Amino acid sequence: MNNLLSFYRDQLQRNLLPFWLRALDRTRGGVYTCYNNEGTELLSTDKFTWSQGRFVWILSRLADLCERGVLDERSPGGQAAMYLEHAGKTVRFLMEHVFLKNGNCAYVLTETGEKKELIPGQGYDLSFYADCFVVLGLTEFARVAGDRDVLERALQLYGSIERRLQAGKIRSEPYPVPDGYVSQSFAMIMLNVSQELAEALERAGHPNGAGIRSRSLYYMNEIMDKFVDGDDLLAELLPLDGRDGDTLLARQIAPGHSIECMWFVMKEARKLGLSETAGKAARVAKKAFDIGWDPIYGGLYRYVDRGGGEPQGRMIGDRYEALICDTWDMKIWWPHSEALYTFLLSYDLTQDSQFLDLYSRMHDYAFRTFPHPDPAIGEWIQIRDRQGVPIQKTVALPVKDPYHIMRNVLLTIELLDEKASATSTNASD
Repeated sequence: MNNLLSFYRDQLQRNLLPFWLRALDRTRGGVYTCYNNEGTELLSTDKFTWSQGRFVWILSRLADLCERGVLDERSPGGQAAMYLEHAGKTVRFLMEHVFLKNGNCAYVLTETGEKKELIPGQGYDLSFYADCFVVLGLTEFARVAGDRDVLERALQLYGSIERRLQAGKIRSEPYPVPDGYVSQSFAMIMLNVSQELAEALERAGHPNGAGIRSRSLYYMNEIMDKFVDGDDLLAELLPLDGRDGDTLLARQIAPGHSIECMWFVMKEARKLGLSETAGKAARVAKKAFDIGWDPIYGGLYRYVDRGGGEPQGRMIGDRYEALICDTWDMKIWWPHSEALYTFLLSYDLTQDSQFLDLYSRMHDYAFRTFPHPDPAIGEWIQIRDRQGVPIQKTVALPVKDPYHIMRNVLLTIELLDEKASATSTNASD
């Protein structure tokens, strides 16, 4: 574990941070993300709100880990004041420019903060996911900086999102939910947003902390009771009409999404002392690996059929269905980074050595496949075909997003540092 801790600190400081520190807009705040897949060319200076909110989270957590001594202040990954300063600058950029008159967030801004219509005629607020990532960024900044005003703004935006969900007035680009289906991704993102907002509110002694924690529990239970079946498979979409269970949309499983969702569940279950739920979540993550692993080339498929292999089932002509068929066997960066953290967390919670074996297989594949071979560029080449060859393709936003890899590396460093500290304390006792 100590070797792994050193490995991840080195990955952060030598491979990931140098790339993203070059991408900062140090004048206005924010980060440039519209790079090609290799990270060699900036294609646009537009700022997608989704990524800006996420990067506030990254910068704030970096500052927190530096201040707590988990990262060395003297290293390239140890500049707490700079990280928090730029996080604050990006928070101000968002607060000044991202909000619409209805309280929703614009999906994309120009470099200087003007709102843009990504799809002409469709308006600015295309996706509540953008709003969710703004809440996550504001929440983490408020927690680390102790900024009560920013925390209140996060809480206010959270309330707006919940009201839209309850009214059924939700837009969810780039993955609109097909008519006649409900998506587990709504509960998944709301679990993550709720648990992080609850944590910040509780630490601040805010009176709304308990209420938001109850919402976190609600979303966790919705995922585990409604979307996880008896085979420990997490459904992405459930048809409102049972006769549509034979469709490709209903049969498809997204292994990486399942794995990511389960660490949200495991963390909340641990927080609430629900060991049975945590254990079930670990089993769902393992099942996702088992069904999603490519036995020939290694790595996780993007989508699979619930029976394994290429997605199949009755087609209804939906554009999400077309995305699944077009990209099902691609090897995408973020499921692999999510799996690395999830399997270490699963082992920590269950002490079941099978999760160390899964971690080892994922580690070997991910670190021989995704990191850029040119250290002068750094980061990961994020999108590859089944054989692992880089390809130029957009899979969600047209960006090279910093979130999943950096978030998982930071969470892994935090987890391994806690274990190392505990081992050192026990040895001294």
